[in-house]
Amino acid sequence: MDWVKSLRGAIEYMEEHILEPIGPEETARAVSMSPFYLQKGFQIVTGYGLGEYLRNRRLYLAALDLLAGEEKVIDIAYKYCYQTPESFAKAFARFHGFPPSQIRRERVRLKPFLPLKVKISIQGGNNMDYIVEKMDSFQVIGFAEEIPMERGYELCPKFWDRVKEEHFLPLWNGKPAETSLERAIVECNIGMYGVCIEDGGNPGAFTYLAAGRYDGRPVPEGLEVARIPAASWAKFRAVGPLPVALQSLNSQIFQEWLPGNEEYDLAFPINIEFYTPGESGADYESAIWLPVKEKSHEN
Repeated sequence: MDWVKSLRGAIEYMEEHILEPIGPEETARAVSMSPFYLQKGFQIVTGYGLGEYLRNRRLYLAALDLLAGEEKVIDIAYKYCYQTPESFAKAFARFHGFPPSQIRRERVRLKPFLPLKVKISIQGGNNMDYIVEKMDSFQVIGFAEEIPMERGYELCPKFWDRVKEEHFLPLWNGKPAETSLERAIVECNIGMYGVCIEDGGNPGAFTYLAAGRYDGRPVPEGLEVARIPAASWAKFRAVGPLPVALQSLNSQIFQEWLPGNEEYDLAFPINIEFYTPGESGADYESAIWLPVKEKSHEN
């Protein structure tokens, strides 16, 4: 997989099908990539979520159509995949800052949004601090939350804060582990991993687990178990306070390492964050694990 070529192909596909009700699944299928990695990489590289890009492009093109004055608002709403004229008008006003009815009077305030061009400057991606290690299949157990793809950097830390406040802090502060849930937290070391898994039921989201190693015990109410397949894992080391250190490392992986490395492709849509014991600070160590496979170099 040529990472940059795939992102450019995704943009080309969306532009060619801008008037069709496409989403992450169709776009990812067109470039032979999982919806999970396409959305994750697209947002990190371009700064826009996949759905956000489609919305912005449609609303800009819709404004141009309104300026031309040859179509009714209701026809343009349906043309650009809105279910009702009302939902189109609300989205239009949020994006441009005025309703469709004022397009001619407010044309100078029209917000342009042109097709993106992906350009990546590789700055030492191959020199990142990582190892590749084979691991057998294992299971994790933890607290789970469905996270919208476009809000991962915002909502994952909030999820951690909530779980920490409700479940971890009392145990860290000396409370005995009395319930089956509390014993699982302590004995399975829940909080060691942050696991991102593609959500098969919702391509616009992923399942996120604050997790530890599952040991086969009965699963207490409030926890979920997930299986991690056997794989080779590229393990990238981060040093610094959370969540900034891991988010910066994640961006560097997708902006530099993936486009620049000639050995590995991503194997399947699961990412793992690894957390060491201790308080987050300048010297705190964490890691991101990505499942990888060797690239095919067939001509």
